[in-house]
Amino acid sequence: MKYQVVRNTKYDFAGQSYSTKYPNLHKYPATMLPQIGIELLKEFNIHSGKLLDPYCGTGSSFIAGLDCRLSEMYGFDINPLAVLVSKAKFTKIDIQQAKEIKQTLRNDIYEFVKSETNINTLVTPKIQNIDYWFSKQVITNLTILRHFLYQIENQDIQRLFFVPFSETVRDCSYTRNNEFKLFRIKPEDVINFNPDVFGVFFQKLNKVIDLYEYIYYPKLTDSKITIDYKKFEIQEEYFDVVLTSPPYGDSKTTVAYGQFSNFANEWLDIDYARKIDALLMGGKSTNTNYKNGIIADSINEISKQCPKRANEVSAFYADLEKSIKTVAKSVKIGGLIMYVVGNRTVKNTLLETDQFIAEKFEENGFKHITTYERLLGNKSMPLRNSPTNETGKTVTTMLTEYLVICEKQNHNMN
Repeated sequence: MKYQVVRNTKYDFAGQSYSTKYPNLHKYPATMLPQIGIELLKEFNIHSGKLLDPYCGTGSSFIAGLDCRLSEMYGFDINPLAVLVSKAKFTKIDIQQAKEIKQTLRNDIYEFVKSETNINTLVTPKIQNIDYWFSKQVITNLTILRHFLYQIENQDIQRLFFVPFSETVRDCSYTRNNEFKLFRIKPEDVINFNPDVFGVFFQKLNKVIDLYEYIYYPKLTDSKITIDYKKFEIQEEYFDVVLTSPPYGDSKTTVAYGQFSNFANEWLDIDYARKIDALLMGGKSTNTNYKNGIIADSINEISKQCPKRANEVSAFYADLEKSIKTVAKSVKIGGLIMYVVGNRTVKNTLLETDQFIAEKFEENGFKHITTYERLLGNKSMPLRNSPTNETGKTVTTMLTEYLVICEKQNHNMN
C-alpha cells in the first residue's frame, strides 16, 4: 500500500532560511526549518497540550511550540552539543548579569595572559590528535578560555557562553569550516592560519547574547521546556503532539552529527565524544537485511549491488522502527505525530522513508492523515554526494522533504 502524498507549496518557504525568522545561536547540520513546525501546528489547530520532540537537535520544534503558545514541551537528544545549544536558547537567564559576566571574563582573561607563567598552571584537555587539528597557540588560548568559562558559577549563563566557545573551537581549528565532516585544510594554508581565539570568541559571544536577548528571551514566558541528554523512553499516552525531524539515515553516511560536534564535545569534557555517531540510529551494524513492509524491496535492490550497504541501511530502519514504537505508545488517543523527513538515495535506489514512517505508525494504532511534499531549498546539507566514494562520481542529493501527519486512533496494537 502506498500512502498518498500531496504537493503543498505553502510549506516550501521559498527564499527563506532558518535565520529568516529565528537565527540559530550555533551552526548545526540539517536543522528543521522552524517555519514548517509553526505552520503545521497552526494548520492542525494545536495551541495547547504537551509537545514531544524525541530527536530535538537544537530545538526547532520548541520555537514552533513557543510561537503557537504551547506551555509544556519535552525534548531528547544523545548529542551533548545539540542539547547544550537547545538548552541555551530555551532557558531564561538574567541578561544584565550575563553582560556583566562577559565584561568580567574579558578583563580576567587579559589580566591572566599578561604573565606567561600563568598558562603553566592550566591542564590542556585530552583531545585525540590535538596537535594535528590545532596550532600550539590556539591550544593555549582555548585552554585559557575554557578555564575561565568553567569558573562561571551560574550554570545557565555558563551554558550560553559555551555556545560561542563551541563555534570558536571549530573556527580556530585546521578544519575546513564549510564541511560538517572533519577535513583538514591544505598544508600550505596551515602555515598562514593564525586565528585570534579571544577575538573570535568575544565577537561570537556578543552575537549570541544579542540573538538570545532580542529573538528568544521575549518568547520565554511561562512555558515549561525540558530537554535531556538521552534517548527517549516510553511515557504511556502522555503527549498530545509529536513534532520532530528524525535523522534521514545513519550518521556515518548521511549527516555527520557526531563528527560535526566532535571538537566541541571533546573540549567540554564529553568522554564519549567520538562514539556519538555509533550511538545514533543505524550506528551499530547488522548482518541481516530489513525484510518488513514498504522499505524491504528497496533494501533488497541495494543488497544486489552491495550487501554491506544494505546491512547499514537495514540497521537504520530497524532502529527507526523501534523508536516509532516507543513514540507511538507515548501519544494520547487523538494525538498527532508530525514527522519532517527526507527520502535519501543509496546505490541509485530511492528509500521512501516517508512511506515507512506512515506504515509503522499505522501498525502502532495510528491513522495516516496526510503527507505533504515540499521543495528542499533551505536546509544545510550537501547538494551532491559520492555514493561510490570514487573520485568525480557524484549524484544529486534529496531535493524534496516530506511532512508526515498521523493521528492516534486506539491503544497500541503491538
